[in-house]
This record gives sequence, structure tokens and C-alpha cells, in this order.
Amino acid sequence: MRVEFDQKTQNREPRGKLETQGPSAIRMKKTKSAKLGSVPNSRTISNSVDEYLAGVPEPARTTLNKVRAVIRSVAPPGATEGISYGIPTFKYRGSLASFASFSDHCSLFPGAGPTIEFKDDLKNFQTSKGTIRFAPNKPLPAKLIKKLLKSRIAENKRKKSR
Repeated sequence: MRVEFDQKTQNREPRGKLETQGPSAIRMKKTKSAKLGSVPNSRTISNSVDEYLAGVPEPARTTLNKVRAVIRSVAPPGATEGISYGIPTFKYRGSLASFASFSDHCSLFPGAGPTIEFKDDLKNFQTSKGTIRFAPNKPLPAKLIKKLLKSRIAENKRKKSR
């Protein structure tokens, strides 16, 4: 079976032995768009972390600037800062941490290892594998961010030394 782009209907539909017309036709289901809360505030793609943060509204901008400062204070000298997947990211022997602002929350992405390791410390925050969500007016404590990042640095060093 081949899937081809149909210029008239703007859809991709199966062609070949499958019936593509009539009551028993197979249609591909359209996916629903993501919830508004899951889309980063900055709709344009930023080229730098400063540019990204400039597009974030208050109070999230102040909160993310504090998160950035804590990450910088813990990051080893060889760490780099940039934009990856449209959000600010620090890298050191692999991904160190990313952070982002969304319409109704901010997130820190330290990876699955630290999130699982410190799950008891994170019980007051909404988490999923590798993600910590928090309200801009109730940010993560700097001490907790430091613990998460030190764990991630050690994890990255172990992985790269294999």
C-alpha cells in the first residue's frame, strides 16, 4: 500500500488495493491540536536564550531568569548554553537541562534520572518523566535546582566515561 498526497483534497489517503471511496472507505483520522497550555509562549523561534527570554511575559521571565542563573552557577566550565527544540538548553557531555515558559506554567527539564531520584523533594510539583512543571509565582527552590543539576552532571559523566 502506498500513501500519496492528493492535491484536490489536501489529504494523504491510502492508494492501491484498499477502497478509497464509498461507505467502506478507509479514512485517516485527523489528530487534534495540542492544548493551549502545552504551547510555549514564544511563538517565534528564538536564536538565543536572551531573545527567548525577551519574548516571555512577566512574571515568568523573572522566574526563568532566576532558573537560568542557578543553572549557570552549577554548570561546569565546559557547559554550553543555547536553543534546542525552540527552548533554552544547557549542555554538558549531553543534555544538562532545559527550561521553558508556557501559557499557564513554567517547566524545567533536567532529564528522567534526577526527576526520579528526587521525587520526594518534588512532591509539591507536577512531574512526569524528565519534566517538572511549576507556576511562575511559585518557582522551584534554588537549592532543589542545584541538587537536580548536580545529579544530572554526575549522570552525564558516568555515561560519557563508558
